[in-house]
Formats: sequence, C-alpha cells, structure tokens
Amino acid sequence: MAQAGFCLACTVFLFLPSLVFSQSNDREKFIDELLSRMTLEEKAGQMTQLTVEVILKTHDGKPIEPYEVDPVKLKEAISTYKVGSILNVGGNAQSLTSWQKRLEDIQQTALNERLRIPVLYGIDAIHGNNYCTDAVLFPQQIAMAATFNNELMRKASEAAAYETRACFIPWTFSPVLDLGRNPVWPRLWETFGEDPFLTSEMGKASIEGFEGSGREDAVVTGSGNNSRILGKYQVASCLKHFLGYSFPLSGHDRTPAWIPERELREYFLPSFEAAIKQGAKTVMVNSGEINGTPVHCNKYILTDLLKKELKFDGLVVTDWQDIKYLYQRHKVAKDNKEAIALAVNAGIDMSMVPDDYSFTTGLIELVKEGRVPVTRINDAVRRILRVKYYAGLFANPVGKKEDFPLFNSPEHNRLSYEAAAESIILLKNSNSLLPLPSGKKILVTGPAAHSMRALNGGWSRNWQGDNSDVTEKDKHTILEALQERFKNDVLYAEGSGFDEARDLNEVREKAAEAAIIVLCLGESSYTEGFGNISDLTLPEAQLDLARTVAALGKPVVLVLAEGRPRIISSVEPSMSAVVLACLPGNSGGDAIADVLTGQVNPSGRLPYTYPRHPNGLINYYHKYTESVGFSPNGYHPQWEFGHGLSYTSFHYTNLRLSSGHLSGSGKITVSVDVTNTGKMTGKEAVLMYVSDLVASVAPEVKRLRGYRKIELLPGQTKTVSFVIGKDLIAFVNSALKKVTEPGSFKVSVGGLSQEFIYQ
Repeated sequence: MAQAGFCLACTVFLFLPSLVFSQSNDREKFIDELLSRMTLEEKAGQMTQLTVEVILKTHDGKPIEPYEVDPVKLKEAISTYKVGSILNVGGNAQSLTSWQKRLEDIQQTALNERLRIPVLYGIDAIHGNNYCTDAVLFPQQIAMAATFNNELMRKASEAAAYETRACFIPWTFSPVLDLGRNPVWPRLWETFGEDPFLTSEMGKASIEGFEGSGREDAVVTGSGNNSRILGKYQVASCLKHFLGYSFPLSGHDRTPAWIPERELREYFLPSFEAAIKQGAKTVMVNSGEINGTPVHCNKYILTDLLKKELKFDGLVVTDWQDIKYLYQRHKVAKDNKEAIALAVNAGIDMSMVPDDYSFTTGLIELVKEGRVPVTRINDAVRRILRVKYYAGLFANPVGKKEDFPLFNSPEHNRLSYEAAAESIILLKNSNSLLPLPSGKKILVTGPAAHSMRALNGGWSRNWQGDNSDVTEKDKHTILEALQERFKNDVLYAEGSGFDEARDLNEVREKAAEAAIIVLCLGESSYTEGFGNISDLTLPEAQLDLARTVAALGKPVVLVLAEGRPRIISSVEPSMSAVVLACLPGNSGGDAIADVLTGQVNPSGRLPYTYPRHPNGLINYYHKYTESVGFSPNGYHPQWEFGHGLSYTSFHYTNLRLSSGHLSGSGKITVSVDVTNTGKMTGKEAVLMYVSDLVASVAPEVKRLRGYRKIELLPGQTKTVSFVIGKDLIAFVNSALKKVTEPGSFKVSVGGLSQEFIYQ
C-alpha cells in the first residue's frame, strides 16, 4: 500500500469536504455534522469496544504468533457491527512493525466504511509501551511516586507516549489515580501510593507527559483548547478507576468497598478532579461496588458527580466485561439487556464488552424499546467522537514509520535508568554498611536476586508479566548487575523461591567464603486477582532464609523487590541495611547495584506507610485517636510515609512564613534552607506537611501539602519555598462541602515547624 500516513489521512479528507480541518473550523460543529449522519447501528457500534483477539487469525482457538489480522473477522467487526474501538490486554507483546501493520489494517478497513470514522485503539501502556517487544520499560507508578520528582514522571510518560504512538496507538489506559491506602490490595503498585496530594501531583505530571501542554509538537485547529488535537508523539490518557476502586474492605481485588461519601470526596476524588482540570479526556470505571451499588450502574457517581459536578466532557469506558458482570457477579440485573440499560443510563459511554457483539445488539434493541433514550446515545457517541478528534485520528488515523527515530533509543533507556535510580529507597543503614566496600567477597541470595519479574511486575510484555525472565533476558537482574561490578567477588545461591523452601546448605557453604551477604527478597509479578493474599507477612520460605543468613553472624543487606510492603518485622532487627525497590523496571538491577556500590546516592522516599504488623494498617494521615499516645497499639509503622535515607546528610534551618495570617484569596510563602552537610552530592525530597489544629471534622495529625526534589553539592545550601492558599488547607465537612475553617494551622518541614492563623 502507499505510505500509510498519507493515504489514510487523504481518505478521511474525502469525507465531508466542508469540514476539512482548518483554523476556522470548530470541533463541536464537526462532531454535530458527523453525528447527524449516523444511524442507530453506527452509534451503537461506536459505543462498542472489542478485544483484539476477536479480529486475529487463530489456530486451535489461539492467536497465531506473530499476530495477524483476519480480514474476514475484521470486516465483520467494522462493517457489520460498526465497532468503534479495540483494545489490547491478553497475549504477548508484538514487534513494532507488527503493531504498525495491524493498526494500518484496522484503520484502512474503518475508512472504507460509509462515514470513514477511525477506530480508537487502547492499550495498557502503564510503564512504557509494554505490549511492544522492544519498547522501553520504565519503573511502575509506585516507584515513580517514590522519586517525588514530578519532572521525571512527566518525562517518563512523554517517552512512553512517543513509543506507544510509534505503534500508531493513540490511547493509553493510564495513569492509575486510585489511592493506595490498603497495602493488601494487589494493585497497590499500580498507584502513586497512599497520599492524595502526591497522587494528584504525579497524576498531573503523567498526563502532561502523555498529552502535552500545547508545546510546539501539538497541532491546534480552531480556536482555543476546544479544538486542540494531540501531536504525533502524544496519546490520550485514561484515568483509572473512577471511583474508590482501591479500598475494598477485604483488600482483595474487585470486592465490595464501604466508603462514606465524605471520605470518598476527601481522599479518593481529589486526584481525579485535578486530572480532569488538567484536561484528561477519558475515564475508566471502578469494577467493584461501593456501599452496595456497583459503580458501573451508579448514576450519581458517573453522571451527577463526574459529568455534571466535575464538568467532565470526555468519554467514560467500562473495565473488562463489567456490564456483563452486573448480572453475572453483582446480581443487580436479571440479564445482559437489563445490565446494558442500567449501565448506559447511569453514564457509561463505551463498553469494553470485550469478546462478542452482545452489547451492540442489545443496545440497539433497548433504544427501539424506549428503555435507553436516544439523547443518552447521542451524548455518549458525541463524547467518543470528541476523543477521536482530540487524538488526531480524523486528521491522521495512523502515523508515519520514519517519524519515530527515538523508539527504544539510548535517550529513552537512559531516562528509564535515571527514574529507577531515583526510586530506590534506603530504609536502614546501620554503621554505614552501605555503600558496599570493594575487594570483599559478597554472597548474593534470595528469590528476587535473579528475577526480572521481581523488578518489572505485571503489565510487562503480557498481563501478568510472567515471561519477563525470558523477554528481558538482555537486561540485568540484581545478581547480574552486581556480578558486572564486583566480578569474581560475587557468590550466588538461590536460597529459596518466592513461596517455596530450597536447600539452605548451599547458602551456608558459600556464606562461609563471604564477608557480606546481600539478601534479595520480595514478590514475583502479578496483578489484579492473581495478586490477592490473606497475609501481608513475607512468605515463610523467605523469612526462613533471612533467619538462616542472619544466624551466620555476618553483615546482611536486605534488598526488597516488591509491589507492596510485605511485613518483615520479625527479621528486620537482624538486618544491617535495608533497601527497597518498588518495581523499578528494566533498569532496576543496574540502579540497585549502583545504589549498593555508592555510584548512586539513594534519594527515594516511601510513597506509603510501611506496616510493622498485619493488622497495623494505619496511614500516615491518621487521626489523633489512632496515635500511640492515645493507644499503645496505635500508629507505629515499620517506617513512615516519606521515610528515606541518604549517604550524605541534610540539615534544615530557618523555616519561615511570609505572614502569620492567611485570609480570603491571600497566600503565605513558606521557605526553608536545606544544606548538604555531608561529603557526597545528594538529592533530597523536601516535604511540607500542614496540620489543622482544630476543625469541625476530626482533623488528621498531618497532611502532605507540598514537595520538591533538589540536588545539593557537599556544603551547598538551597532555599526551598512553597505557597499556601486557603484551597490547599481546605477539607470536606460533614455537609459534603469543601471548606477552610478559621483557626490555627501548623507547617512542618524537615523537623521544623511554624504556626499561622486562617481567618
């Protein structure tokens, strides 16, 4: 075929010549004209999203590798059922050229239809374009949160968008803005941690990286943001999962949550609200239920709150098969048609069906029966077309292959390493054991030592990331990275599996030759229900290995590679140093090794509270009644949110406020001087907390209200400033209104504090 980027775009331009893109055209006029020409069948098709397996060539029921589109199946989807969206979840990663060919085939078929509406293809590119074999894998979201570096987050998302768009894919199901408050929940590692402010700021940075902010690579048509089109290196983001998905009562994925609306608005809503203000155009819905009502049929949450109150004008897509689950799992509908009616009338715009046409045919019947109004259908389709316009699909359904020279480039790989290096957290370093000395024998042991799965986690070349040890064999595990740096001074014994005991005699024998032991424990890859557990405590096989090496009387460096904080309180006292790696990605082995050897000065901080006991799951922004002073069994974690050590030392002085009083629309500037008093250049995340000392709703002990990452040379001092306005210190009261009440507040930074009054 002719050059795809030219040919397919020209095909679109043949449609409605009066609406060819120009500076004088308005997006909504374009959409209204297109909508007026659509049949009910075409509208129902636009609201349908299928998994790609439906249109692939298969053998014995499984897709043929490498993937190849079956033209007969594709024509059925596009021509017969008018399907408007396809997604990718199952199966293994494919090559860049395979992806490009697939998208060309899909779009060419769509553009041969009467209205020539391009297909919106979506993918879970959550830490890089992980379904493409050669794309760069970055740290997972929880690791990016540990950097406390918004600019790194923006750059990583920008690179991920570039490599996703290189596959001609315009839509990523990212970022996850769920609040990681419950560490038992298996998707905690997909979040930015437990804090609403950190989640909001990281989310905004990620969206800016995916979608840009009107820079030179963005094409703008029409007037203002109303007609903006994403640039060729950008993708539309998708906010997951609206709302309250991450806090199931059991801690198990997709099980019921009980969250009062005040709590929902105070803690779980802010990240989504900030992202919508940032301009995000798509939202994916919580698969679970809140207070007895599945969110997929909750009109209050999807329409009244999201679309009306937050003024969200983009599309709302279901999660996997969740309309069917309304009758199959939740039992709030008697059959598929009733489930469709409940969901669409509640505010669902697109159904991730995902593998048949039951939604399409059922929706058409419901409209004809008068059970779903045409106005609701038109609103949904208008939102879908708006996103397709925004993604630039009407102008360029696919890209040009030669436009992506930075795919898997040294620049992107270097960025992956830098992000991984800043995400590593030094939790403990007794007697300055780290950095490791050279010239001494080191025993490396533990199930995470020689595992890429433990570094990448789920959504890595496939859904569960269970083939990372094969697909990423050219990358360094922790063991391989240490072997490269210490050569023959590294000894290795597996010690244990993640859940299974191994023969410990080899560990004892090799430890006899070593001066220091590096013990690598943690978790293998998982996501969603496959990661459900009943006990946060690290498996006994690993704890037994820890006790075995501790009993040898040699210094032990514990390296944790895990997606959530697994409890280690029974063995932590016998560890000389503890390093935490929160799924740092393909560069994680090298980053960990460089932290252990001192080539990198660690600067990561905990984005969640690390619990000491299985039932001690109290967040750092707890209430005063949860404090140790109130109860001997109160807040007493292994390590607090924001904890993280360095190989240098930082001293905070001269905390000052520009005023002791705040009122109305005024602002207070908070400044503090930070000095590197050690002998090594280091990066420091400066965290500002604010405490509301008296409030009509019992206040938290403190809340993060600002942070900034800085780098200091030995002896260097920098002044870090934050701005506080009334909105920053507001809270949701018992009437569900966001208010700032008059009274006293305390600002805390680096162990220093000052008070001010709001009136």
